[in-house]
Amino acid sequence: MNIHEYQSKQLLRDYGVAVSMGHVAFTPEEAVEAAKKLSTDVYVVKAQIHAGGRGKAGGVKIAKSLDEVKGYAEELLGKVLVTPQTGPEGKEVQRLLVEEGSNIEKEYYISLIVDRATDSVVLMGSEEGGMDIEEVAEATPEKIFKEVIDPVVGLTGFQARRMAFNMNIPTHLVNKAAKFMLGLYDVFIDKDASIVEINPLVVTKEDEVMALDAKFNFDENGLFRHKDIQELRDLTEEDEKEIEASKYDLSYISLDGNIGCMVNGAGLAMATMDTINYYGGSPANFLDVGGGATAEKVTEAFKIILSDENVKGIFVNIFGGIMKCDVIAEGVIAAVKEVQLQVPLVVRLEGTNVDRGKQLLNESGLAITPADTMADGAQKIVELVG
Repeated sequence: MNIHEYQSKQLLRDYGVAVSMGHVAFTPEEAVEAAKKLSTDVYVVKAQIHAGGRGKAGGVKIAKSLDEVKGYAEELLGKVLVTPQTGPEGKEVQRLLVEEGSNIEKEYYISLIVDRATDSVVLMGSEEGGMDIEEVAEATPEKIFKEVIDPVVGLTGFQARRMAFNMNIPTHLVNKAAKFMLGLYDVFIDKDASIVEINPLVVTKEDEVMALDAKFNFDENGLFRHKDIQELRDLTEEDEKEIEASKYDLSYISLDGNIGCMVNGAGLAMATMDTINYYGGSPANFLDVGGGATAEKVTEAFKIILSDENVKGIFVNIFGGIMKCDVIAEGVIAAVKEVQLQVPLVVRLEGTNVDRGKQLLNESGLAITPADTMADGAQKIVELVG
C-alpha cells in the first residue's frame, strides 16, 4: 500500500525525523491558506499522486507570491500527469502539497528496503540525490552504498555514521544525518513498511539535514496491526478492479494483454503468464484466488477479469492442494452461468479431487475447453483468442 508524500512526511514528523514544512490543499483557495501558514518567501507547490517523476512531468512548481501559489494550484488541480511510473494514461491530480522553499546546499539519496538476497532490511545511500536511483546504479554503481541491518540488533549508530561518511555528508553534519537515518529506521520497523525512499535528502545552507521528498510503501500483510496507516489509503489512486478484488481477498494486478489468468498461488501465476507468452499470447492480468477459494470467490474473480474490456479469453490454471478442484469446478460453472460468458474459456485442473472436478466440468454442458497440462492450456487459449 502506498501513501502520498504529505502523509509520509507527517509520519516522519511524528517520529521526530526532520522534514520540510508544508500543508495539504484540495482547492486553489486552500493552497493559498496553506501558504499563509508558512514562514517563507518561496513556496513549493507539489502535485500529490502515487508515482515518482512528478518534477519532470511538470508537477512541481516554485512560487514567489501567494498569487503564484494560487495560479499554480489552478493549473495543477485536475491536470493529468504522465510520468514513467504512471504509464501513458497518467494520473489526475486531486490534491497538492504546499510547502516552504529550502535553501539547498546538496542533495542526497537514502532508503530502506527489504532485501530478499540477505533476508534483511538494507539501508541504501548515495551522494547522487535528486535523480533516478536506477540511473545512478547503472552509470556509477560505486556511488551507491549499503548497510545490511541485523534484525535483532537493528540499525546501529556506527552503521548510520559510516553511511553518512560514505555519502560524503559534511563532517560536522554526520551526527545529524545519522540521527535522521536512525529515526527513519524506527518508522520503517514500527509501521511494517516494505520501502521508504527519501529522494532527495538535503543539506541546507543553514546546516539542516532533512527530507525534501518521502515515499512509503507498506506490507499489506501487516496492515491489520496499523489502523492509522489503513486510514491513509487513497482509493482514487488505485485500480478499481484491484480494489474490488481486495474485498474478496483476491490478488489482482492489471496488465496490458488480452488473456485473463485465474490461478492459485503467485508462483503458478508467474509460470502461467510465462507459458502464455511462450506460445505467443499476452496476459491481461495476474489474478490469484489463493489457497482457500470458494465458489463465490471464483465467481467474483470472473466478474473482475471480464470487467476489463481487453479480455478476449480466460485461462483457469489451478493446482489443488489445500484448494479442492471440485470446488473450483463448481465456482467456474456458477460463474460462467451468472456472467453469461461470451469469450473462450480453457480450464486446467490438477490436484485434490481432480477427477471429480473434471467430471463436473464435462457434465455441465457449457462451452469449456479442458486442458491436461499448463502448456496445453496456454496453447489452446492462445489459439482460441487468436
